[in-house]
Amino acid sequence: MSHPNLNTFFRVALCGALVLSIAACSKKAVKHDDQPANNDNGATTQPTKPHGKYSPGDLNTDSCLLQRVVYFDYDKAEIASDFRAAIACHAEYLREFPGARVTLEGNTDERGTREYNLGLGERRGNAVNSALSSAGASSSQLNVVSYGEERATCKEHAESCWHKNRRVEIVYSSKQ
Repeated sequence: MSHPNLNTFFRVALCGALVLSIAACSKKAVKHDDQPANNDNGATTQPTKPHGKYSPGDLNTDSCLLQRVVYFDYDKAEIASDFRAAIACHAEYLREFPGARVTLEGNTDERGTREYNLGLGERRGNAVNSALSSAGASSSQLNVVSYGEERATCKEHAESCWHKNRRVEIVYSSKQ
């Protein structure tokens, strides 16, 4: 025969063990949103750039953002298709950093009068301004200045040199 107190003890112990095992199985790992996600290999992933595609340091390292000169054909203010990708990169940077400011410096070659060249430099600067604005940059971030023929990068009197002077330079005065 079995002892009644011993049976009660085993029943209570068995019920307690059952309750503990159920409680242990019901706990799930909680993932907090502020912790980085884990890959299968145990490495953590974090966003590469907090603001989007670019960071302020990219102005000195990104090949697209390093292209800061737009060249023009003789007596023209239309942007060639070769420069549209660079303009799109600068517009994206300006969208991501609303505090960034740019001066668009319009330049011409030495041919033409001083007044005409100042006007042509301004039209070229305005063309780049319009392209940047159309791609999403804010007009408050953009300033156009025309230097006409005054800031030549090449002083020879030949087409190969004049081509280098027909340009708009994208100059960042504030990067963020």
